[in-house]
Amino acid sequence: MNEKSKNMAKIACHALSEKKAEDIRVIDISTVSVIADYFVIASAGNINQLQAMMDEVEEELYKNGYKNGKIEGNRSSSWILMDYQDIIVHLFSREDRLFYDLERIWQDGKTISPEELG
Repeated sequence: MNEKSKNMAKIACHALSEKKAEDIRVIDISTVSVIADYFVIASAGNINQLQAMMDEVEEELYKNGYKNGKIEGNRSSSWILMDYQDIIVHLFSREDRLFYDLERIWQDGKTISPEELG
């Protein structure tokens, strides 16, 4: 794992916190996968909040020089995936997060708190 990806995850977590995201989790997958260093996972109470969270993460990463994230999902999606290569941000409705349960699927990764990012 590198400092760039750690900084990106930290920025994403802060942006999500600003939009009152629920249950923000970070999974360090650098030792179990080559697709990214971190997953950042958060839930929203409704579709509007989900969109606001996505916009805030995208804006804050852009302001800090991290551009060209690939985003899957649209304004009516209940799961938005933001792929920035070094980190992947998963934004869910509460129901979809429980259904897909990424934390269980990626349990071989190391779950860390956003505060541990620095």
